[in-house]
Parts: sequence; C-alpha cells; structure tokens
Amino acid sequence: MPVTLDHLRRYAVARSLFTPTTLKRAIEKFGFVQADPIRAPARAQDLMLRHRVKDYRAGDLERRYSALGIQEDVLVNYGFVTAEVQTLMHPRAGASRWSTTRRARAEALLAFVRERGSVHPREVDARFSHGSVTNYWGGSSSATTHLLDDMHYRGLLRVVRREGGIRIYAVHEHATVPLDAAARQARIDSLVDVIVRKYAPLPALSLSSLVSRLRYAIPQWRRDLKSALIRARQRLAHARIASVDWYWPFDECPAPDGSQDVARFLAPFDPVVWDRRRFEMFWGWAYRFEAYTPAPKRQLGYYALPLLWRDHVIGWGNVSVKDGVLHTDIGYPRSSAPQDPLFRREIDAELDRMRAFLGLAS
Repeated sequence: MPVTLDHLRRYAVARSLFTPTTLKRAIEKFGFVQADPIRAPARAQDLMLRHRVKDYRAGDLERRYSALGIQEDVLVNYGFVTAEVQTLMHPRAGASRWSTTRRARAEALLAFVRERGSVHPREVDARFSHGSVTNYWGGSSSATTHLLDDMHYRGLLRVVRREGGIRIYAVHEHATVPLDAAARQARIDSLVDVIVRKYAPLPALSLSSLVSRLRYAIPQWRRDLKSALIRARQRLAHARIASVDWYWPFDECPAPDGSQDVARFLAPFDPVVWDRRRFEMFWGWAYRFEAYTPAPKRQLGYYALPLLWRDHVIGWGNVSVKDGVLHTDIGYPRSSAPQDPLFRREIDAELDRMRAFLGLAS
C-alpha cells in the first residue's frame, strides 16, 4: 500500500506518544529531552514527559536527575541526554579557541571545582572576580558564570544537580579514545539516528536542518555532517509524497493506524510539533512560539500549548495557575471548537490530568 500524508501524520503521533512508561525508560527511548526554563504552567521538559511517563508530576525530572544517570548537555538544542548519547559527542574539541588569559582562568576554576567536589556559581563568583559580559539576550552576566557555561559545553564540567533552578557543577572526566575515520563516522551516524528516531517522519528539508544542527553537539566533526546527511538518506526508509521526500527509521513502517479519542496540550517543543515545517504540512496552519515576541505582536499567546485532538492539532491553549486554580484559554485557527460532545469531555479529562500533574486540587 502506498504511503500517504495521512499515514505519516498518524504514524508521527502514535510513535511519539507511546504508552506511558517509567521516567528512565522514556528518556532512554528519546535519547534526548529538550529543556526550556520558562514555567507556563510548567517547564517544557515536564510538559513533554507528562504524556509519556506514568504518574509524572511537574519537577520529577529535576528531583530525580542525579539517580537517572543522565546529563545536561547540547544535542540539537540544550537539554537532557542519556550517558550513551553524551559519550558519542565527547571529548568536544573544535569549539572556539580560548585566549591565553581565558585558558588560565579556566584552569584555575577547574582546580577550584576539583578541590571542592561540587560548586554553586555563587561560590565561584566569590572566589574569582572576572567582571561581567554581555549574554545572548543582551543583558549582563557574571563572567565567571559565563566561563562555567563554556567549560560545561566543552565537557570539562558536568551538572550534578540543580538548586532552585541553578546548576551545581562538578569536574567531568571523559575517556579519550583515539578514533579512526570509520569509528568517527559510526559515532556521527549514531547521533543522526538518535534525532531521526525522536523527530521522524521528517521531510527532506527538516532532516537536513536537524543534521546541520548537530554542529552544536560535535563542533569537532562539523565538516563531516554533509557526508553524514548523504549516508542517512541512503539508509533511512523513504517515500516521495506530493514532490516531498520523507524519511523515517528503516526498521519502522508507517502503516495506517486508528487514532485515540484523547485531547492533549503539548509543549511548544514536543516532538509531535517541534518541526514547524512538518506541522504546517500535517495540519494546514502555522503554529508559532511567541514567548519572546513583543506582547502587541502575539497572535496565539505568550506560551501557547498546541492542542492535539485524536491525530490532529486543532488549536492551542494558554494555561496558567492563579491562587491555586487552573485557568485555560483555548483558541482555534478555524474559529470554533469541534462540536463532538466527546471532545468536550476529553478536554475536561485533559485539564484534570494537568491539575494532577501540577499538584492542584481537582
């Protein structure tokens, strides 16, 4: 039977929203969970995991982080990776070169962290006074905090836990194993497979974009990514639909499947909706993440959560908590909600699940 766009849409939803399991198994299945600091009404990583982990509660990932054997790191974005995925990326050479002064500061800071065992950025700032730098958003950041971030990215430090959302660092030792060309290629291909298994099925342009984003994970091998993309296109399952090439894992089959009568509010970075190009192809309207858009220019809201009903994203919800009460404002691109009474009941059930996830009274 020829693969159709409807097949791919149902396949995309079903494969990502798998039967809820344990937190450890869900993270292992994904390999990578994107993180975001905004809490509206919970952080993105929690909003994603609540659909895939049985009895998940907001903050469980941070509370159980140390026992899960995972690490905070960068893959295609910043987030949480399994130890196996992190091993594929490090040692992470090839980042921008340090000046002599910055290298000396990093060595002194590393010795300080090694002596203490683990450190809060406040302790580092109290020990070293390096002034301030301009951060990505245009504000001022402590230069020592900025250096900690840089050392963490390079793999010299790891995050052992968080306290009040602040990273606590320790020294990170990576095994340095000489890699020949074949071993390097195998590592890169494994990383490509991680992102394909998380975000498939992917139109060709999205596959290319994701592979290109691995330059953040493996700057030392960024010149090898073009050839990695060629290899991926050769080994992945593939279909051409309406002049668009689609790719997914070679051992999976996007066979027709029935959709569930379930309503879900998804995180803006949920794998089901992460690829905005695919989103428009599947559902025929444009979803935009507008947290950093000036308020007068927002069309959907500060932190609009895509609303999935069965296997269609039919709208969005802005969800907030005030005085212990959940408030929800739902919008639809085609002006009205489905008239099916089952939809209304399922929305109520999803809001009850959201209350339980947030620890609110039913």
